[in-house]
Amino acid sequence: MQTHPLVFHKSPEQIIAWRDGAPVTVRAFLAEVSRVAAALPAGGHVFNVCRDRYRFTVSLCAALVSGRVSLLPSTQTPETVRQLAAFAPDAFCLHDAPECAIDLPRFAYPESGAEQAPGAQAPFVVPRIDASCTVAYVFTSGSTGAPVPHRKTWGMLVAGVRASAERLGLLDARDCTIVGTVPPQHMYGFEATVLLALIGGLAFSNRLPFYPGDIRDELEAVPQPRVLVTSPIHLRALLGTDHALPPSELVLSATAPLSEKLASEAEARLRAPLIEIYGSTETGQIATRRTARGATWHLHPKIRLEARESETPEDVDKGPTMWVSGGHVEEPVPMGDALELLDAEHFLLHGRKTDLINIAGKRTSLAYLNHQINAIPGVVDGVFFMPRHDERDGDEHVKRLVALVVAPTLSLADLQRALRERIDPAFLPRPLIFVDALPRNDTGKLPHDVLAALVALHTGGGLAPATKHAPDANEAGTPSSALSFTIPADHPALPGHFPGHPVVPGVVLLDHAIDAIGTALNRPLATWKLSSAKFLSPAAPGETFDLAWDAAASGAIRFTLRAGARDVASGVLSGASSAGPLTRASGQTGAQP
Repeated sequence: MQTHPLVFHKSPEQIIAWRDGAPVTVRAFLAEVSRVAAALPAGGHVFNVCRDRYRFTVSLCAALVSGRVSLLPSTQTPETVRQLAAFAPDAFCLHDAPECAIDLPRFAYPESGAEQAPGAQAPFVVPRIDASCTVAYVFTSGSTGAPVPHRKTWGMLVAGVRASAERLGLLDARDCTIVGTVPPQHMYGFEATVLLALIGGLAFSNRLPFYPGDIRDELEAVPQPRVLVTSPIHLRALLGTDHALPPSELVLSATAPLSEKLASEAEARLRAPLIEIYGSTETGQIATRRTARGATWHLHPKIRLEARESETPEDVDKGPTMWVSGGHVEEPVPMGDALELLDAEHFLLHGRKTDLINIAGKRTSLAYLNHQINAIPGVVDGVFFMPRHDERDGDEHVKRLVALVVAPTLSLADLQRALRERIDPAFLPRPLIFVDALPRNDTGKLPHDVLAALVALHTGGGLAPATKHAPDANEAGTPSSALSFTIPADHPALPGHFPGHPVVPGVVLLDHAIDAIGTALNRPLATWKLSSAKFLSPAAPGETFDLAWDAAASGAIRFTLRAGARDVASGVLSGASSAGPLTRASGQTGAQP
């Protein structure tokens, strides 16, 4: 039986983690793993939602040494949780948030008492793990929307991460500390911030910095040499500040293609090479490129790409499918990207195959269009969106591209002019919508359903979008403040709820959301039924809550409340039988006639 150690560090006194600025030795870490493993409740599957990277990693290892399997879906929505429970009925949620409301048996991370001084006297034994042991199931969304599990064994993970660490020059680089802006539950964050430390013999920081100031502070809080593991959205925000940035040994980026310009700027500002990672949930990391020096990707050793003709009629016009095999990829895996194989070791990436679009006989990809809009000076963030066939604007199918853009210094006319210089007129967005921010998740991605709801809100929800008009436009619209609301600190529902730590009651949030939707539709919703409601995180008085909603084909209204990047609440409204179908008021956009 082949086995591998749980950690690949050479000494019990080597630092494996920095926890809020304090070093944690391998000896203390393994003692913590043993303590948590002994405290875990019954159940063979662990839904590990710990936000603190140290607690997540300890919990992952505790599950592994105690014979449990971790569940790592891409989202934590109520529907995903229900599907996880169906997949693993014995699953429990291991969390480190007092307000955790995930609908599974919950187990709070058991912090050790200060008097215990974890690891001080514990014998040093590194557990060895059977290479065939299942560490985790990671999930992708299937065609039906149900999470599809992908089994990850310890042998597969060790082989893949060791190959990646060697390619990056980090194998057994025991003095390096990883700072990650991406969560450990995401496959990229899981491999590059957790497994790279355990299997590569490095240290990692426990924090999950998001804003530029937090990223700078966390880089400064750990010693050099540092490895920054991040995404294009975090990099763009970080480089958008004028502050000096702490130097790094290496910068890693993934989750979305990075422009050569942004990569070059990152290398100059952080004084380190930037390496992009390519892979998938199914395959793990399989290739890298130094983006500032070109677009060509270099496969990891032993990894092979093979072109096979598409078998389904709808995919024939998208070209052959590339299959990945070899190395740590135990079974051949089809890739959803359009890849151009240059030779046995190198390829070009042309975007997702599902991103390929055809308008008036002309073809391009959403990835190309997104690159072009984000390359325009003055654009902070932007994305193109092609609605699916079943998504409607009023009663007619949407047949045009939509673009949402954050560009506070540009006018609509300026942006349209810049786009005409960069893309074919067939792909000019109608409408082109200005927004204050795009609802990116922790890894910088924009899930399709979130974008669909945002587009529906701005184009068909009856609330005026934050759209800039061309100089000759004279329409008068509803103020954009109608899209959000704030619960004041002196609201009568707050006293006693709770003293010293006021929290807005859920019923108050729902009342404001339903009233806003009713106003937008110009229809009272007093006779409508609240079919479901979920409260996802505490709401504080004074916070600004952004409301997004859309109507399903059945007439039901789905809505979500967010505070910044945080989901606060969601729900579904169902009309009475006499209510009839919804008639949406038209909202103004920057569309051209």
